[in-house]
Formats: sequence, structure tokens, C-alpha cells
Amino acid sequence: MENLQAIKQRFGIIGNNEKLNRALEKAIQVAPTDISVLVTGESGVGKEAVPKIIHSLSHRKHAKYIAVNCGAIPEGTIDSELFGHEKGAFTGATQTRSGYFEVADGGTIFLDEVGELPLTTQVRLLRVLENGEFLKVGSSNVQKTNVRIVAATNMNMLEAIKKGKFREDLYYRLSTVEINIPPLRERQEDIYLLFRKFASDFGQKYKMPTVRLEDDAVQLLIKYRWPGNIRQLRNVAEQISVLEKSRNISLSALNSYLPNANDSNLPAVISPKKSEGDFSNEREILYKVLFDMKSDLNDLKQLTLELLNSSDLSKVQEEHGPLIEKIYGDNGETLQEERSSVELLPMPEKGNHAPVNTPHEDKYDFAEEIEEEETLSLQEKEIELIKKSLERNMGKRKAAAAELGISERTLYRKIKQYDL
Repeated sequence: MENLQAIKQRFGIIGNNEKLNRALEKAIQVAPTDISVLVTGESGVGKEAVPKIIHSLSHRKHAKYIAVNCGAIPEGTIDSELFGHEKGAFTGATQTRSGYFEVADGGTIFLDEVGELPLTTQVRLLRVLENGEFLKVGSSNVQKTNVRIVAATNMNMLEAIKKGKFREDLYYRLSTVEINIPPLRERQEDIYLLFRKFASDFGQKYKMPTVRLEDDAVQLLIKYRWPGNIRQLRNVAEQISVLEKSRNISLSALNSYLPNANDSNLPAVISPKKSEGDFSNEREILYKVLFDMKSDLNDLKQLTLELLNSSDLSKVQEEHGPLIEKIYGDNGETLQEERSSVELLPMPEKGNHAPVNTPHEDKYDFAEEIEEEETLSLQEKEIELIKKSLERNMGKRKAAAAELGISERTLYRKIKQYDL
């Protein structure tokens, strides 16, 4: 078996990063077996090199190797592409066609962007992985195939499983061995090596002198986060080689080719996208706070009226002990001072039940206003969402209810309630 350095030279892989070396070593180790492999990593990191290494070092190396970009094939034709179809199976099927799994029998199929596969195709793929059987579109004859599957994705597969976009059983079948390719920002020692290689290649391609970076430009190159990874680095090297008149590239010149180059390189904690349930929970918490504040306000009004109407302060303290302790703590003197301040306020006239305007009431006046505005705003939003959903679904209540995440009966009640 070839060693790691020989594999790198053979497949044009540049770099000595520890994580990269570990990924390549795993690929070399699993190559002689027939187990399925899932290659993971961000877009542009070079995942397509791993299945080529695995195929070339396996006993299948003299058979077919087919790479399929699952995200580039329309959903309506992907089953036909992978498994073939019979004549007349659908409109336009003028003759019988062999799919990739039939053509690659005995070889290797690389399924790039496997996370983009439709759920119906995932079921067919699972059957191939389990027992090597498949059906052509429009056929009832079971066919056998002996292929090795290597898949790749830049998706978070566990998140896709949670959202119901990818089958859990298929994921575990594909990822018997998982090989992760590190992003370029975690391979800082390799960035300048890669740039020099790309610059040299483009210098020869366009018959121009190779560009060279000044020292401060090299530092920027290394510190940049490279969201597009190796693909982005290669594009930048090509642009600079073609567009820059000077072959010595300064910091400012390089900076003009790097989007958001001056942004902080500190990692950002990105919270998962909020679901509808998260907003619902926040709304419930807000309502609870407002109701608690309203309750406290009513208690405060009650205590104030008791202070105004009662001449026996000790009796008020005895009857409303917990409330007094909640508002004033364990300080009877504070209550006495409050009584004195309340007595200075004008007494309401007989028959006038308007609430007494105390200093404490002013602190909580905003609560009722917020509650009223929030309720109105939520109702308007609800009406707007229902209207939009009905328009999108051409008035079909069942489809609109499913989109809104409520029952059809609830939607009907809302329509009647808001006279939509």
C-alpha cells in the first residue's frame, strides 16, 4: 500500500495539517474493505479527493468509478438516473435505460451532496445498501448490483434527521466510517503553501510571471477565515494572477480581493434558528410577567384603600401581613410613612370609584398599556398570517392549516372569528 506522502503527490493534495493527515490515513485504511464511507466537511474543502483515493486503493480499482452530484439532478429524474428506467415508464422514456447502479456494477459510486436526495430516493438507496437490490423505474423485476458507495455532504446530518429531511437508518448505513475534512481556517500552516501552488499554476497557464505576496499580505492571507475554503483561495489566486499588473502583491491589493477581511476572526456563537415554538414560549413568559405585575398593582390598590379607610394600622397589618411583607419587607415604619403620605392625597368623592392615583400606581401604569398593545399586535399578525396562507394555498383550508401548524377546525374557527 502506498504511504501518505505518495498518496498526496499522486492526487495533488497539498498540506501537512494533522487533521488532514488523519482523514487521509482513514481513507487509506478503509480502502481495501467494502464498507460504506461518509465524507463530511464544509463546501470547498476538497471532499471529492477522498472517494478517488478509496477507489484507487481498493480491489475495485479496475472497475467503474462514477461520481454523481445529487444536488444537481432534478427530483423528478434522479431515480431514473440512479436506477434506470423501462421503456414507457414515463413521458419521454422512449427506450430502456441503465442507471448508474447498473453501469457501475463491481465498481464504486460517489454520491456527492447526498443530503439533497429526496426521501423516496433515500428508501431505494437504503435497499441497495442493505441487500444490493434495486428496481428500475417502471419495472417489477428486482436486479442485483455489487457497488461500493462513498457519500459526501456539507450538511449537518443530525439536524437534517431531526427536521425529517434525511432518514436516520440511511445515515447510519452510509456512515459506517465517517471521514471529516477540516476547513481551511483550521489548516493555517497550509494556506500559504496552497496559494503559492495555485499562483505558480496560473502563472504557467496564462504565461505570466508568478505573483508573490509581501510579508504583511502573507499574514492577512493566513489570518483570513476563508468561508469558501480551498475553492475560494484558488479563485483569489487566479484573480490576482490575471488582474494585478504588479507581480508583488501588497497588503492593500490582497485586501481588495477578500470580502470582510477586516472583520474579527474570533469564532462567533450562532444560536440555532428560532422555531415557532420558541416564540410561543417567549410570548407566554411575557404574558406571565404582565399578569403578575397587574396582580401586584391590584394588591397595591387594595392595600392603599385599606390604609385610607382604616384607622387601626395594626389591624391592617394583621389582615394583610404577607402582602405588606411582599411590598415593604419587614419594616413597619415604612408602612407608617406610607400611611402618612397617602393621607396627604385628596380623598375620592362619594360614589366616585375611580382608582386612586398613588405614586406606586404610576410605576405600573405602563403594564396594562403594553398588554393591550401586545394583544392587538398579535391579533393583527395572526390575521395577516392566516390571510397569506389562504392566498398561497388558493383558499384550501386543509393545506393552509397544515402550513400554519394548526388543525383545520381551529383555522375554520379563526376565519369565523375574524370574519375573513
